[in-house]
Amino acid sequence: METPNDTTPAYFTLLGLFGHTQAHLFLFSAVMVIFTASLMGNALMILLIHGDPRLRTPMYLLLSQLSLMDTMLVCTIIPKMAVNYLMRTRTISPAGCGSQIFLFLTLAGGECFLLAAMSYDRYVAICQPLRYHVLMSPKLCLHLTLGSWLLGAADGLVQAGATLSFPFCGSREIDHFFCEAPSLLRLACADTEVFESFMYVCCVLMLLIPLSLILASYALILVAVLRMRSTTARKKAFATCSSHLAVVGLFYGAIMFIYMRPKAHRAGEGDKVVSAFYTIFTPVMNPLIYSVRNEEVKGALREWLQKGVG
Repeated sequence: METPNDTTPAYFTLLGLFGHTQAHLFLFSAVMVIFTASLMGNALMILLIHGDPRLRTPMYLLLSQLSLMDTMLVCTIIPKMAVNYLMRTRTISPAGCGSQIFLFLTLAGGECFLLAAMSYDRYVAICQPLRYHVLMSPKLCLHLTLGSWLLGAADGLVQAGATLSFPFCGSREIDHFFCEAPSLLRLACADTEVFESFMYVCCVLMLLIPLSLILASYALILVAVLRMRSTTARKKAFATCSSHLAVVGLFYGAIMFIYMRPKAHRAGEGDKVVSAFYTIFTPVMNPLIYSVRNEEVKGALREWLQKGVG
C-alpha cells in the first residue's frame, strides 16, 4: 500500500462525528443511549421469536435475521467510534479499516436481499394464502436467508479487498466516523475511476434489483388488499405491510444517497450525517416499528413480561 520511500504512518485517522464541546458530548451520549436501545431491542426480538412457538414462521424467522444483522451492524461501527472519542484517539489500522468495510457491506448488502425476501413472504401470505406453506416452505426460507448472507459477504469481500489495494501515499485522514469505501477512495493516490464504476454496478445489483422486487411485490399486494371485502382483513394487511415499507424506505433512502450519487456531488460532512442515519438510527427503529405495529409480537412480549413478573 505504500511506496518504499513513504514515511507516512501505516494507520489511518478517523476524523470522527463529534468534537469535544458540550453540545457534541450531549450528542455522543444520545448516540450511546440509542446504541444500547438498539442492542436490547434487537436482542429482545431474537429471543421472542425463537422462544415463542407461535412466532416460528418464515415471516418472523426472516425478521430475526434482520435483527441479527442490525445488532452486528451497530457493533461493527459504534464501539470503535466510542473508544476513539473517549480515549481522544483517532487511529485505525488497515486491518481494522478493511474489517469495517467488509462487515458493513456484508451486513448492509445482506439486509437489502433480506428485505426483498421479506416482501416476497408478505406477497405470498396476502396474495396466495392457500399456498403459503408450499411457496414459503422452511427450506426456501433457509435458502433465502443463506443467500442474503452469502451475497452480502461476496460484495463486502470484493470491495474491501479492492479498496485497500490502492496506494495511500498522501493524507490518511478519513473524514468519517468509520471506514466506508467511498470516503477511503478519496485518499487514494491512484486512478480509481474503473473501480468506482465497478462499485457503482455492484450498488445497482445490490440495491436496485432487491428494491425492484420489493416494489413489484407491494404493487401486487396493494391490488390484492384493495380487492378485499373484509375491512378487518384489509386493516391487518395494511398494518403488516406498512411496517415493512417503513423499514425499506428508511434503509434504502439513506444508503442509496451515499452509494449511488455521482462522484462530483459527494461531500464528506453530509455523508457522515446520512451514514449515521442508517448505521445508528435505522437499527434501533426496526424492532420498534415491528413490535409497535404487530399484535403477535406485542402478545409474545406481554406473556414474556408476565412470566418474568410471576
